[in-house]
Amino acid sequence: MKLSSHIESGRKVSYFLTGFPGFIATRLVKKLAADFPTQKFTLLVHPSQRQKAQNSLAEIAKQTCSAGDRFRTIEGDITKSGLGLTKSEQAEMSDEVTHVFHLAALYDLAVSQDVAELINVTGTDNMTNWVKRLPRLERYLYFSTAYVSGNRKGTILETELIDINGFKNFYESTKFKAEVIVQRAWDDIPTTIIRPGVVMGDSHTGMTDKFDGPYFVMRFLDKFSKIPIPNLGKGEALFNVVPVNYVVEATCHLAHFKGAEHKVYHLVDPSPHTARDAFSLICQAQLGFTPRYTIPLSLVELSLSLPAFRRWVGVEKQTLEYFEIGPVYDSYQAQKDLAALGVTCPDFSSYIQKAVEYFSEHKSDADKLIKVT
Repeated sequence: MKLSSHIESGRKVSYFLTGFPGFIATRLVKKLAADFPTQKFTLLVHPSQRQKAQNSLAEIAKQTCSAGDRFRTIEGDITKSGLGLTKSEQAEMSDEVTHVFHLAALYDLAVSQDVAELINVTGTDNMTNWVKRLPRLERYLYFSTAYVSGNRKGTILETELIDINGFKNFYESTKFKAEVIVQRAWDDIPTTIIRPGVVMGDSHTGMTDKFDGPYFVMRFLDKFSKIPIPNLGKGEALFNVVPVNYVVEATCHLAHFKGAEHKVYHLVDPSPHTARDAFSLICQAQLGFTPRYTIPLSLVELSLSLPAFRRWVGVEKQTLEYFEIGPVYDSYQAQKDLAALGVTCPDFSSYIQKAVEYFSEHKSDADKLIKVT
């Protein structure tokens, strides 16, 4: 379904995004620009990302046949009050912006507490306070994560935000605190919260910006492809991965769907595979065979506790925690509203071959490799 069907003809819409030129933000801009040929974009870019942002915008303008003046980048910093914008920039945004997408965050499972607090918590607080000043605002789209559930077990509802058993890492705990800030403010702001699972590459092309998440499994298999590969523990946890094109399609539709206001959406696989099944599918796609025996997950964890081994394999130790028994993410609201909008999530088995092929072609690309310490 074309997004333009959600907007009345002739109505002016102006988009403001943080997190550009990141993986998801770039694809959001491309999708919105293609479906809304006359609408404008303002992209808050950290000074360190200016050149990359300009290159990405030039490519988007070419692919969507857009005039360059549709896109504007402004340097800013979400860790500063007012996002570090000048008074004239503040005034201009106040006059124009109707939709805000806040994606800027640190997504590293091994991130330190102070850095995660500054960017994920303070940054979101500054952003949410800034959004309150926009008189034309129609929707604030905040990107959270399904893993604000932390160490909880059982079924996690989209309507819940509860800290009961703590968190696996500072990424999870700071994203939880950030979502608390957004939910506390949403009586004053028309808000939609997006909670994706682990986001993989495009289900049609396999394209991804970084080899993290499930790609750590591929990096592991690549190192040990010449020996019989074992299953890693029982693998009973559900493997909550979704392709980026599903996340982008869903978010763009929900941003313009009136019924999505003041709702939280789990953008997860509605029929997830277990970690063991997913591991077998990756092995089959990458190596041509499936595991025939099992080793304890504790043994792998012990090996990854050694920094030299961890760096050689290229796998973060924190990744293993997501192979253990975890929660079930209910996505009733997401499935109900997205079905009405014609958006569905493809099954992991339908795109893992594309993902593996893309990894195999680009595994030596240093820009895509996450540095493991």
